[in-house]
Amino acid sequence: MYKFASTVLHIVFQKFGKQVITINKEKVPDEPYIVTCTHTGYVEVIMLALSLYPTEINYMAKKELFSKDWSNKFFHSVNAFPVDREKPGPSTLKIPVKLLNKGKSVGIFPSGHRAEAGGAPLKRGAATIAVLSNKPIVPAAFEGPSQVKSMFGFRQKSFIKFGDPIDPSTFSSDLKKSEKIAKVMELLEERTNTLQKEVTYIASKAQQKSLK
Repeated sequence: MYKFASTVLHIVFQKFGKQVITINKEKVPDEPYIVTCTHTGYVEVIMLALSLYPTEINYMAKKELFSKDWSNKFFHSVNAFPVDREKPGPSTLKIPVKLLNKGKSVGIFPSGHRAEAGGAPLKRGAATIAVLSNKPIVPAAFEGPSQVKSMFGFRQKSFIKFGDPIDPSTFSSDLKKSEKIAKVMELLEERTNTLQKEVTYIASKAQQKSLK
């Protein structure tokens, strides 16, 4: 289902104006990775998937989305798995670590209005997953429409910029696990904030140019 849906969306967006502008995709490694992205709505999930196409991403999603039988089946079919955003416990971390060890990549939205209540725990969760799996985190930032219907506007473009990966496998072996997690969190926060400022500026300049 994920492959079919992402392929259809990829074709649609290619046909109607290439609205997804991807910056620094070369920074995304070939090996399994965790990608994190700033998050204020639902558009980012779609745009991140398109920017990384044809790679399939397994998304961490709030458990409430899986409460109904039909929604549970649907979200599992598009590679999403449930998490308690306010209290992500050890059992929550096992799923993404297992996916990464199987050669799959994982997507997490640890900040933004949608995840505001659980932002801090999810940032720690993302860092913990990276350390436990010994896989890199690729930070990304999004700027663009906040509503799905706005994605198809003539001048509506989305920008996603990727940053340098944070690879815990390169950390000193003298560091304790807790120290590695803290270091990943610090770097993730720093790089995400920088990326968001940069991509917001790029989007603003593009918007000004389109209005001339």
